[in-house]
Amino acid sequence: MINHEDNSQTSIIERASEYKPPQTLRSWFIGRPLSTADAPHQTIGKFIGLAVFASDALSSTAYASQEILAILIAAGTTSALQNVFPISVAIVVLLAIVAISYEQTIHAYPGGGGAYIVARDNLGELPAQTAGAALLTDYILTVAVSIAAGVAQIVSAYPSLFPYRVLISVIAILFITLINLRGVKESGVAFSIPTYFFVIMMLLTVGIGMVRQLSGGLGVVVDPPHIELAGPLAVITPFLLLHAFSSGTAALTGIEAISNGITAFKEPRSKNAGVTLIWMAVILSSFFLGISYLAGHIGALPSEEETVISQLARTVFNGRGLLYLMVIGGTTVILIMAANTAFADFPRLGALHANDGFLPRQLTYRGSRLVFSRGIVSLALISSLLIILFQASVTRLIPLYAIGVFLSFTLSQAGMARRWWKAGHLEPGQEIVEPGSTLHYEAGWQFKMIVNGFGAICTAIVMVVFAVTKFLDGAWIILILVPVLVSIFFAIHHHYKNLAKGLSLDNFGVIPPHTIRHRVIMPVSGVHQGTLAALRYARMLSDDVTAVHVTIEPADAEKVRKKWETWGEGVRMVMLDSPYRLFLEPLLGYIADIAKQRQPGETITIVVPEFISNSRLTGALHTNTADLLRSQLKRQHGIVIINVPYHVHEEGDDH
Repeated sequence: MINHEDNSQTSIIERASEYKPPQTLRSWFIGRPLSTADAPHQTIGKFIGLAVFASDALSSTAYASQEILAILIAAGTTSALQNVFPISVAIVVLLAIVAISYEQTIHAYPGGGGAYIVARDNLGELPAQTAGAALLTDYILTVAVSIAAGVAQIVSAYPSLFPYRVLISVIAILFITLINLRGVKESGVAFSIPTYFFVIMMLLTVGIGMVRQLSGGLGVVVDPPHIELAGPLAVITPFLLLHAFSSGTAALTGIEAISNGITAFKEPRSKNAGVTLIWMAVILSSFFLGISYLAGHIGALPSEEETVISQLARTVFNGRGLLYLMVIGGTTVILIMAANTAFADFPRLGALHANDGFLPRQLTYRGSRLVFSRGIVSLALISSLLIILFQASVTRLIPLYAIGVFLSFTLSQAGMARRWWKAGHLEPGQEIVEPGSTLHYEAGWQFKMIVNGFGAICTAIVMVVFAVTKFLDGAWIILILVPVLVSIFFAIHHHYKNLAKGLSLDNFGVIPPHTIRHRVIMPVSGVHQGTLAALRYARMLSDDVTAVHVTIEPADAEKVRKKWETWGEGVRMVMLDSPYRLFLEPLLGYIADIAKQRQPGETITIVVPEFISNSRLTGALHTNTADLLRSQLKRQHGIVIINVPYHVHEEGDDH
């Protein structure tokens, strides 16, 4: 039995590694490797944080108003477009409710995680995985929609590029990926300039436009894009207005980003993140209302050929001059940069899921620049596939977009309401430590619970409206995809739980008996120095060694036989006839026969001579038998595969 109290014979030596990764082509692209001790210096402040986490939300002002107009135009008359501003006001009210809720979440859960952590701690595992699946899906779509919308701005200014929009979109994703692999701090600094350039240009556009409109000098869009009006409806139906409202709620996407990425902020994290969220909500609301108000008054029309922002800018600045190009350039860049929000949050959320055992553990590993590089690359690949699949069309991607984020909004706010209820039933001074936060009594919990509860009801209604109105447009895909993802998460979790149970040392009190003996099988393709080196190693393991040669060509087999009689040191050899010239199958069949005859305590060890080339190029010229056998035998109990490498000095090698 193992005495867990007696550790007198246990020797633990701590030693620091002096190895430093060398400069490579990879480090030239993404920067020198950072040590773990550099992590505190990679955090960001409010100014950079707004650029990193708010670009998604701010960029939605570039297409949210257009998506409302795209639905209203279905009434068959341009007069229906005047409803864009009232609908935008309703959306901003909803935005304020959600922003207040997430500001509370930031202070309640300073470790980040947003809707996923809130739902996990307060609603249970199934709601948490549902929120996580919805958010991960939303981040993928954020990249696809933002990049596609950014490229649409370029196409508006330069229509000749329209056939190349998919290629341009994929290149933009690769660029964002590369910047993010360099680290949070560097990507934040790189993206802060275009983000604030967009804010300034949009402030100028909306500000000058409002002054000209109020003074009566703005006018209408000159030469608007041509659109085909459908047959007029009898009335502007409530369903049409709800449909337009649900399309415009794309403006709320990205609101949750800061609550997911609190750990990226400098201390005090919660305060800095909360202030950044308020800044973002105020800027977003102002721009969204301003654009919707002006778009309605200038007669802007929704079109794939020219965006509403383009029509507004050339109306405000009287043509396609320098200021117009600056607005289009700023909007294009912020839309492309909006994907950065997803690149900042998707890897973090994926790492949280993986740490809880619901996604592959590899997503928890940080790369050389202290970012979750596997998550970043995964996001880039999936979003690029979506861009190609939907041909970079914003209108085709938008129906997939907001339903997931509103599902996460609803679960987050319902979870926060539940949290305040739990806090309200604690005694003053009493604390409960939960995985994501510490729960204690808070004064005014009733008001906070009402705010979050009301917010949950509002976002749940919007989610249902979105699902119904956008169902045939593609929302059905998300309604199927989220449950499928949740099922996959739980399947992964089930695997990890079973594995942990099988490997656990709890109640493990007896050391397994030592193996009595090795029975060695050594595949031999030819007799040479490498074969003899492997044979010497095999005989060190056991006296029971059998060499096996698969006979494919009789002439070659005869050469092997003669050489083995000279150099085989008396070790028996089995010649396996293979009339169909197969190598692996006869060998596996022989090993299976030996395994059936295995005695208790006996381990079958396959010793494979493996030639190691001094270059990867020439290494591709050789069959790696060890890997082939390992892939076939690794699931069988009691079989060990050992490859014995041998190196041959080749002419031209520098040694």
